[in-house]
Amino acid sequence: MSALVRHGAHVPVVVVGGGQAGLSMSYCLRRRGVQHVVLEADRVGHEWRERRWDSFCLVTPNWQCKLPGFPYRGDDPDGFMVRNEILRYLEEYAASFDPPLVEGVTVTRLRRSPAGVFELSTSEGDVTADQVVVATGPYHAPSVPRLAERLPGGVHQLHSSEYRNADQLPEGGVLVVGTGQSGCQIAEDLHLAGRQVHLAVGSAPRVARFYRGRDCVAWLDDMGHYAKNIGDFGDADSVRMRVNHYVTGRDGGRDIDLRAFARDGMRLHGRLTGIEGTFLQFADDLRTNLDHADAVADGIKDAIDAHIAAHGITAPQEPRYTPVWEPDGQPEALDLAAAGVTSVVWSTGFRRDHRWIEAPVFDGRGFPMHWRGATSTPGLYFLGLPWQYSWGSGRFEAVGRDAAFLAGHIDAARRMADVCDALTGAPAALAPALPIG
Repeated sequence: MSALVRHGAHVPVVVVGGGQAGLSMSYCLRRRGVQHVVLEADRVGHEWRERRWDSFCLVTPNWQCKLPGFPYRGDDPDGFMVRNEILRYLEEYAASFDPPLVEGVTVTRLRRSPAGVFELSTSEGDVTADQVVVATGPYHAPSVPRLAERLPGGVHQLHSSEYRNADQLPEGGVLVVGTGQSGCQIAEDLHLAGRQVHLAVGSAPRVARFYRGRDCVAWLDDMGHYAKNIGDFGDADSVRMRVNHYVTGRDGGRDIDLRAFARDGMRLHGRLTGIEGTFLQFADDLRTNLDHADAVADGIKDAIDAHIAAHGITAPQEPRYTPVWEPDGQPEALDLAAAGVTSVVWSTGFRRDHRWIEAPVFDGRGFPMHWRGATSTPGLYFLGLPWQYSWGSGRFEAVGRDAAFLAGHIDAARRMADVCDALTGAPAALAPALPIG
């Protein structure tokens, strides 16, 4: 497999996944002197390299990139790194501390033996570990609705993870289904390329890029929004399920205004509900969805206004957004053939796939149950999940804080196991991993 870990070897800690979460975990473990290995199925940056379109960029400012020991050091902190810059940031991060990383190794099975040791089957052989960190993120398999099977064979279909640019698609109009961050940005990319775009609009909220002289992210950061932990909310489950607000960092950052797109020729529809041949049916909820997105954006501005007033901050006044387009008798059906639509981009997200993990740590929906990443199975942890502890847990902004916490947890469990081993002679792997504050 590698000089770092061979078939049949035992490693104190295995980190599964070599993205920003796995690398952050490795950095924090190394700082504590914890022996470990990072197993990456592909290579560093795979998700950013293979699942992002050509014009992709961050939607959060560069100054929020705070991987442990490696904050953003470029000359554009208020800008937004594009795909290749993100890849370079991750590659330079890995090079900065030379983690014990093994690339090209897929973990296909993880289980805990009766003796309390974790057994990992991989594409290169079997290894065991006392503790395991699953740092593979939440976005494993592209999610495409079964409805897609009803489209005619002549319509070109692809998931947003496969989209690269407008030239990749056959000539003709394009239907984009879904208005999360990917759907809206891909629709904009196609629109700017001169394509006739149809967009099935869902209930995702939006946020203004700038307000009263600053990026809204900067205001929200000052307001402590990103420091809130999941326990500060009354319904943690609903918070974890929230869809991200759509906005873009493209060309220095701007709003994504679907109404402006419609004014300029994009065709907006409600939520896609049915397909019969080339005929598509949409819900009569376009106006509701657009109004909801605007209301959320206004609510964020209200909070910023209140913060400015409460702290006596000098900031320029700014008029509120006025809708530039309203739905007016938009058809609830679309004939793809008549409209010249030849392609459909499914921007419908991803689903989790933890079938390789044989441990009783999942709820009825397949989500990991944990406390700040620590599960009820001693020695098994997750890192890089959305809202694992705070808003930034699945992002460059705070994954490092979560990694530092878990590194302390892992180190404490290791030390306790060593004490148990010294006092009783029991195998170190039997020592429980107790939560620490």
